[in-house]
Amino acid sequence: MEAVTEGSWESLPVSLSPGVLQALRELGFARMTPVQSATIPLFMNNKDVAAEAVTGSGKTLAFVIPILEILLRREEKLKKMQVGAIIITPTRELAIQIDEVLSHFTKHFPRFSQILLIGGRNPMEDVEKFKEHGGNIIVATPGRLEDLFRRKADGLDLASCVKSLDVLVLDEADRLLDMGFEASLNAILDFLPKQRRTGLFSATQTQEVENLVRAGLRNPVRISVKEKGMAASNTQKTPTRLENYYMICKADEKFNQLVHFLRQHKQEKHLAFFSTCACVEYYGKALESLIKQVKIMSIHGKMKHKRNKIFTEFRKLPGGILVCTDVMARGIDIPEVQWVLQYDPPSSASAFVHRCGRTARIGNVGSALVFLLPMEESYVNFLSINQKCPMQEMKPQTNVVDLLPKLKSMALADRAVFEKGMKAFVSYVQAYAKHECNLIFRIKDLDFASLAKGFALLKMPKMPELRGKCFPDFTPVTVNTDSISFKDKNREKQRQKQLEQQRKERQENGGKKKFIKNKAWSKQKAKREKKKKITAKRKREEVNCVHSIKLHVIVVA
Repeated sequence: MEAVTEGSWESLPVSLSPGVLQALRELGFARMTPVQSATIPLFMNNKDVAAEAVTGSGKTLAFVIPILEILLRREEKLKKMQVGAIIITPTRELAIQIDEVLSHFTKHFPRFSQILLIGGRNPMEDVEKFKEHGGNIIVATPGRLEDLFRRKADGLDLASCVKSLDVLVLDEADRLLDMGFEASLNAILDFLPKQRRTGLFSATQTQEVENLVRAGLRNPVRISVKEKGMAASNTQKTPTRLENYYMICKADEKFNQLVHFLRQHKQEKHLAFFSTCACVEYYGKALESLIKQVKIMSIHGKMKHKRNKIFTEFRKLPGGILVCTDVMARGIDIPEVQWVLQYDPPSSASAFVHRCGRTARIGNVGSALVFLLPMEESYVNFLSINQKCPMQEMKPQTNVVDLLPKLKSMALADRAVFEKGMKAFVSYVQAYAKHECNLIFRIKDLDFASLAKGFALLKMPKMPELRGKCFPDFTPVTVNTDSISFKDKNREKQRQKQLEQQRKERQENGGKKKFIKNKAWSKQKAKREKKKKITAKRKREEVNCVHSIKLHVIVVA
């Protein structure tokens, strides 16, 4: 769909209800964005839509407004236990954000109840909440929603409640179909009525939409909204008001450059992306110790119960640093983020675009900086071609304070820091080996000695990737690392107890150490077993679904 421009809400070919217009005024949205003006009329006129627009372009309102208008125009009012709309999104943080936006509108329509169904809390709480308050509009993550469909024994027959469904929205549709989401999504879709309107929304969707069409999506209206001033052949995925920078520096210089940059921009709000959960744990603690008078928070996918609280708190802060993994890369709208810092390049080019899109949202200006090793410099050209993402070089700062000795001292003073550093290094190397762009990110070209210095390691860890290698440029500490104790007295007491147990076992075995197979920090065996189970489950479901994804998306004429 071409030649769509923004305008006032009153200029839409379909009229919006007074309550919706009032909510828009309260939120300060005087004019539509292009994706909103293109999508809302089609969605409200019984069309299925597949919308692609650059990140930060206002896709949330492009489906929230049609959902409300469609439900308001129903011939029969929704009863308490009837579900009229479902919004499915891949992460808890994005679900919380959508639920918050939706609540600004539903307060003008007390006839509608809304419910947020996400992980991180007891499912029975959601069951009781639904039974007590109902849920005309559900905002959910796939896993929790699928779980609630199977709670009939607990007194919730959600399958009966969704028979009244009018609208289904799949937000960040491409990621919802990534590995791990297909099975839950198919299970959910089997419960939903075929006669409904469906919307697929994403920032990078073209290929995924084609896959959905092949899988059963029939005649969707495709909407692709580009930034103003872009040529038809140009498919830049990042906002035009985003300034993208890259910095080339060695692995043992990168952390010092990051801290120097953050100290120079203390008053601003930053997202700092790292490749793994272990790196977030380690560097998050390091930054807390080294950058004073700045609120620093950490969030990653392995956090169970704290994630929602951390996300909500950081959104309200006027400034600060959120150290995170790609769990924060997609769809999340955190107000006033001035800088997105990518300490580690993401595993895919599309993830790079999504990370950058956390700033310069809805016409605002913003900046992004990615740190690259000298061997990774060709990634800049790759992004320029692959994602049409123009970048400028930012030179490393000179006379930067070397903070790695201080980080080493922290590891010597507390075993918790020492172990976090070792785990972070191992996880980084293993993630690097799996990079999608492995012609540029080649593990065999990594300078492990420089990398270990950059992590401020006291010694090299034992791992398969380092087996048989020598590192003359890396000097381990002379201290016996087994003697490093935990600052936490309870943890140290537990460790001493385990050491004493091992000493007793050696004495019982005539001085020989009892052989215990090392358990890798990465828990590779457990991961392999889990992966096998998921694969087997997927194959069973594929057979049951007659080898079809069975996305039951129907266009209502």
